[in-house]
Amino acid sequence: MAEYVGVERKARRAYGFDEVALVPGAVTIDPDDVDIAWELGGHKLAVPVIASAMDGVVDVRFAIAMGKLGGLAVLNLEGVQTRYDRPDEVISRIVKASPETATKLVQEVYQEPIKEPLIAKRIGEIKAAGVLAAVSAIPMRAEKFAGIAQEAGCDVFVVQATVVTRKFITSKGSPLDLAELKKRIRMPLIVGNVVTYEACMEIFDCGVDGVLVGVGPGAACTTRGVIGVGVPQVTATCDAAAARDAWFKTHGRYVPIITDGGMRVGGDVCKAFACGSDAVMIGSVLARAKEAPGQGFHWGMATSNRNLPRGTRIQVGVAGPLEEILFGPARIDDGSENLVGALRNSMGVCGARNLKEMHRAEIVIAPSIQHEGKLFQRAQRVGMGK
Repeated sequence: MAEYVGVERKARRAYGFDEVALVPGAVTIDPDDVDIAWELGGHKLAVPVIASAMDGVVDVRFAIAMGKLGGLAVLNLEGVQTRYDRPDEVISRIVKASPETATKLVQEVYQEPIKEPLIAKRIGEIKAAGVLAAVSAIPMRAEKFAGIAQEAGCDVFVVQATVVTRKFITSKGSPLDLAELKKRIRMPLIVGNVVTYEACMEIFDCGVDGVLVGVGPGAACTTRGVIGVGVPQVTATCDAAAARDAWFKTHGRYVPIITDGGMRVGGDVCKAFACGSDAVMIGSVLARAKEAPGQGFHWGMATSNRNLPRGTRIQVGVAGPLEEILFGPARIDDGSENLVGALRNSMGVCGARNLKEMHRAEIVIAPSIQHEGKLFQRAQRVGMGK
């Protein structure tokens, strides 16, 4: 329902993760008996978690570790992994930079040209470990990089920018034709990011295999502050899910949607699935893994923009091994570890046997839910009071 924010100016109310809660189902299920697997372009994945294509999160070693645990990690083809033969040295410089100089250093580091042979090399290193290789590129480089990636045996290709639409108007040459790209490649194609029903429907029409949902919610992203654009993730995910279901009803083809960013704890992940997500893409929480290349630091994909950075470097710390962050045991009490365990328990409480049933979990608007009855936790800054 729209509200007026001025004379004849309407605005729709939108909701984020902190403003809603899930309602227990009439039937509950043993968490060990729920199925959290999902499918992407013919690939069945045991864990519905994708690691963001950010240099502080994913390198070859992390992608292999994530793949062996049943998830998927996306390597950024625009990042240091394809610009430098020894990317670890460059990342170390970024990690050691002061807060005042970090953004400037990132901008300088990313001026190094991308070396195309490194694209095939990195993909080959991931594939050699026997796991799926997923990579991302911005629309401007997608056609060329997709061809190189496919030749190297890549399994999943992601076209990602702050916002992607099927129609892009520019005076600087021909824009990327998503439908033509999909026809030319054999790999599953994920496209993002979007936040509206209409944009999803038009991108579905291109034949894509997945859509990333979210503009500006990430912990290291500053898009919403810099250009004022974004939709809270609960509303964005629900709108995208409605588009997916409508598309499936009329075309008979199911296109997974992936909530990208804004999830700090297991409860947020659970809410994303209840809103209709088929998988989630996470950055900052996974950047805290010992295997992450950022050594406890994390920076946004658009931090390196020379003219208008829309990201920053943040310190997230190192929590423990990736396996503990995904599967536990949780060593801290804030919900940022054992994400899979949280999802299984939430599904069990909501009576959902699989992710599609979780899409039907009841949601209530509850902006006070995070702090209700948590006076001592807030006073002592523990648990949900941090």
